[in-house]
Parts: sequence; structure tokens; C-alpha cells
Amino acid sequence: MNWVEHKLGEFISIKHGWAFKGKFFAEDGKYLLLTPGNIHETGGLKLRPGKEKFYTGEFPDEFLMKAGDMLVVMTDLIQAAPILGGAIVVPEDGRYLHNQRLGLVEYLPDRTIDKTFLYYVLNSPMYRGQVRSSATGATVRHTAPKRIYECTVLMPDLVEEQQQVGAVLAAYDDLITANQRRIVLLEDAARRLYREWFAHLRFPGHETVRVVDGVPQGWQRKNLFDVADVDYGFPFKAGQFNNNGVGMPVVRIRDIPDVSTSTYTTEEVDNSYIIERGDFLIGMDGIFHMNYWVGCNAYLVQRVCRVRPREELLRAYIGLALLAPIKEFEISIQGATVAHLGAKHLKQIKLLIPCKLEEKLEMLNSMLWQTITLREENIQLARARDLLLPKLMSGQLDVSGVALPEEAAA
Repeated sequence: MNWVEHKLGEFISIKHGWAFKGKFFAEDGKYLLLTPGNIHETGGLKLRPGKEKFYTGEFPDEFLMKAGDMLVVMTDLIQAAPILGGAIVVPEDGRYLHNQRLGLVEYLPDRTIDKTFLYYVLNSPMYRGQVRSSATGATVRHTAPKRIYECTVLMPDLVEEQQQVGAVLAAYDDLITANQRRIVLLEDAARRLYREWFAHLRFPGHETVRVVDGVPQGWQRKNLFDVADVDYGFPFKAGQFNNNGVGMPVVRIRDIPDVSTSTYTTEEVDNSYIIERGDFLIGMDGIFHMNYWVGCNAYLVQRVCRVRPREELLRAYIGLALLAPIKEFEISIQGATVAHLGAKHLKQIKLLIPCKLEEKLEMLNSMLWQTITLREENIQLARARDLLLPKLMSGQLDVSGVALPEEAAA
């Protein structure tokens, strides 16, 4: 391949989004307002259940996105600007709105660049570094179309060769997307089975079981602290955090929705603060997100709670049973500025512990461990993609020598 340096302004223009009116923001609705918070640090769309903004007012039709539209982040609220200039691709028609903190990528006539290749250019470290270096703002960082146009990138002369590079990287993202769909299906199936068997008490054989005060014969109501170890995180010194992978991973409240972290610490603390694969985590401030941990062991930071079921058979069951009471606390607890979930609240939680349904409990556990395995596979795929991306986008690595992920797995 013959790689040539170009400026992005030779191929694209960027259109600003619309200033949607805050009075029409809602927690649910038909139209989801995309913001910089909807992008992963390495690029790509990040959906955040419970934290999304929806819009219920009128707006110009041109700001309703179509499938395949590409958006770049024009404003980053973090000083280090980890997402500034990064790109996402809209997955479907008629749902996503284009706001003013994002720019719509449009293609100049008579100049050809492969769209998939461009997407990975906009998420490459070399380009992102240029965007950050030209950004304005001391704390909130801003870029502008003209600054993005001035960014220089390397690309193969031939569109066909650009497509080859894009196809290798897209193969990783396609597998990640396929796994994510399986995760959604598994989690939804587990929630439905839990509701049917254990919340609505329509478990197999329920017709012959006597129920008194909502408790089937042989079942028991137990306090959360009687069936699980509930522990809290350590007050780490933020000054010792790093994003260079040095030391031990640290899980913070913001990491719970994605069950991943890029924060590390060299501070050494007691092993009692370590979280393990399959532990449940609850954020104790603001929105009380709850999730299960995947991957390697990590430290738990203050204001995050770890719930570790004492009996493996009850692992998935306890995780599912906690969702409703945690959501109730999120709605009912009021703080001066931020709501805080405390031990006194968790100690109020009582769970209905089933009897003689071992097969069904094992089925829920199987679904949980399958989702954990799929999430871990996605972490590995993303890491492999992120290692390949700068080498492929700079021409350091010949695309012909790179195995696609399914070939590598085989």
C-alpha cells in the first residue's frame, strides 16, 4: 500500500447540531438526544440506560439522524479530553437527535474516502492527539470544524485499500456488537424468568404450594446481610490514580454501568477491598447503578458497595432480587444535592429465599455466567482492536498479515 498524508478538510465538512431546549428534556420518549456522554473513549456509541436524555418538543427535521450518519464530539467536559474529536455512527433511522455538542460529518463532492476507514481515522490516537493539542478551554475543552479540517492523517491512495483496513477493524467491532446482542437477550430472559417464578410466584408446581402473607410454604424472608457479605470500598487518594495501567485496577461509581475501568492505583490496601468476578456492585451516590463485575480482580473505591452471595446457588437470584429495592431507594431517597445510599438503607432489604427450586436457580446462574463470559470476550476483542488500530492506521502493519478475530479464535 502507498500511504499518503492528507488533511481531513480535503474530504469532509462538519455541520453543527441544534440547541435543544432544556424544558423539553425527559427521562423517556421517542427521541434520544445524543450527547458527548454517548461515546466510548475509544469511539463508538455508548447507550446509558437510566442516564439518557430524551426530547419531547418540536425540532427541525434535519437534526433527526439517519442510520449510518457519523458524528464527532466537539466538546469534552473533562480537562484531559479523552473523547474530544471521537466518532460514533448512528445505528438506526428516526430515533437519535443531533445536538450542538456534536458535529455531523458530511462528505465533500468529488473527493472519495471510505466511510468505515474514516470512522477509525477519527478514533485513532494520532488524530485524537492533534485535536486535543488544538483545543481551547482550560477545563471544558472545545474543538471546531476548522481545527478538525487541519488535522493530518495517513491513508492509502486507493479506496479499495482503505476498505481492507476498515474491514479488519470492523470485524472486531462486529463481533463485539453480536456479543452485546446476546448479552441483552440473556439478561432480558433472566429478568423475565425471575419475575415469573419468584416475583409473581408462578414457579413450577406453585399450584400445590400454600402461600401465607406472600411467602410460599418452605420459603423464608431473610435480611440481605444474612445471605450475602456486604462490604464498602476504600477511600483511595485520587492523586495516586493513573490511566497508564500501573498498579491495581480501581472501580469507581462511574465504572459500574460499563463494568470496566481504566483507572489504576499504586496505593496498597487490604485484600478485603478486592472485588472478584461475579460480585455485584452498587453505586451509593446519585443514580444507584447496580451491575456484576467481570474480568480481573480490582479494588473497590469508597461510595461503591460490594454484594457477594454466600451461597453460589443464590448468586444470580440475589442479584436480580436486589434490582427492585435499589430502584425504590433511588426514587425515594432525597439529598441536598446528591442522593446517598447508606448501610442503613441496605439493612432494610429483605429477600424471599426460595425452596426446592435448585434447577431453576442454576438456570439463572448459567445465564449470569454466560453474560459474564461474553462481556469478558468483548473486553479482549476491544483491547486487540485498540492495539491494532494505531498500527494499521499509520501503515506500520500490513493488513494482509492480520488475522480476523474469528480466524484467530479458531
